[in-house]
Amino acid sequence: MPHLRVAALIFGGLAAVALAAMMLLTVTDVVLRMFFRAPIQGTLELVELGLACTIFLALPAVFLRDEHLVVDVVDHFAKRPLVRLLDLASAVVSAALLALMAWQMVSLAQTTREFGDVTSDLSIPRIYYWVPVLFGVVASAAATLALILRLAKGR
Repeated sequence: MPHLRVAALIFGGLAAVALAAMMLLTVTDVVLRMFFRAPIQGTLELVELGLACTIFLALPAVFLRDEHLVVDVVDHFAKRPLVRLLDLASAVVSAALLALMAWQMVSLAQTTREFGDVTSDLSIPRIYYWVPVLFGVVASAAATLALILRLAKGR
């Protein structure tokens, strides 16, 4: 499924860009603070937003590539069909939990939007923090469905 590889590459690339931006911002802030006593206002808020982007945009790539951290103690003792069944069961549980998370997070994001919450330094609307989180969780649930289909076909 080449389109899934492309999607994983896009999600991973977006997460990498957010991570690089956070690093660049942090280093620039430290240099400006040390040598010119002129820190960048709102660095913490921008790094928080970048962190949300990094984590939740990388998550679908992990699901699409099936590159989770796994404790594979059973894999060495069980027969291959049982291991495949366990992999499939864990993917189904993951999809269900991600769907539940997305469902719960939507109401929290709506409350944030309704109250008009903003950050203290830069007045960034807090709903912008929810955008990558919701997008990443929903995309991860969809990626998990693709993983379930792949596992069900025996690949």
